[in-house]
Amino acid sequence: MSPILYSKLRSIVRLDKFICESTSLTRSLAKKAMHRGDVTCDGEIIKNSGFKVTDAHTICLDGEVLSIIGPRFIMINKPVDTICSTIDEEYPSVLGLIDVIKPEELHIAGRLDADTTGLVLITNDGQWSHKITSPKKECGKRYLLETAEPLADSLVEQFATGLQLNNEDGLTKPAILDILGAHEARLTITEGKYHQVKRMLAAVGNRVTRLHRECVGTIELDADLDLGEWRYLTDEEIKSVK
Repeated sequence: MSPILYSKLRSIVRLDKFICESTSLTRSLAKKAMHRGDVTCDGEIIKNSGFKVTDAHTICLDGEVLSIIGPRFIMINKPVDTICSTIDEEYPSVLGLIDVIKPEELHIAGRLDADTTGLVLITNDGQWSHKITSPKKECGKRYLLETAEPLADSLVEQFATGLQLNNEDGLTKPAILDILGAHEARLTITEGKYHQVKRMLAAVGNRVTRLHRECVGTIELDADLDLGEWRYLTDEEIKSVK
C-alpha cells in the first residue's frame, strides 16, 4: 500500500498536540510518553508538553520520526453485509476493515447499501468528498448489475431520457445503460438518490439481484483488489476529482 500522506505544520503547535495529531495517542498518553523520556526533538529528550514544534524540528517517539497526518484518500472493495456508516447497526462498518491511524477522522464519500459490493471512497477531506457527492458536480458512478427479469433493448433509450421514480417530482437525469446480456448490464448515473439504481430498475418493472460499483468519476476499482481489501489513492486519482 502507498504511504500515508503527511502535511506541513500550518503554525507552531504544542508538542503534546503534535504527538496526538501524529499518532493514536491521547493527550494524557502523550504526556506520559514525554515524562518517560520517549520523545525527542532533534535528538534531545523533551519532557515539556508545552514545547513549541515547528517545521524545522524533527520529533521522534521511541526513535520513530513523527509527522502530522494530512489529507487521506482511500479506495476499498466493499464486501456484502457491511455498511457505509459509523452507526452501530445490524452490520459492521466498512471503516472497520481499514487499519489506519485515527480512523475516526475518516468519512465515506458516497455510500453503498449493505448488499452492494464494490468501490467505496474514504477520506478525511470534506471538500474533496463534496465534489463526489454533490448533485451539482454530476460525478458519474458506474455499476455492474444483474436483474431478475430480462433486459429489453428499449430500456437504453428510457434510461437515457430519464425515469419517473416513486415519490420523486421529476425524472432522473440521463443515465447510460449498456446491456451485456439478458440479465446483466452496466449503468452509469450522475445522481445519488436513495437506492437509485434499484429504484430505476423497479420503475421499469424489474428487480436488481446483484449490484457492484466499478467506478466513481474516473477512479476505477482495481481488478486485483479483493473484497475487503483497500489501498491509498494515487496523486493522479486524487486530482481527477474536480
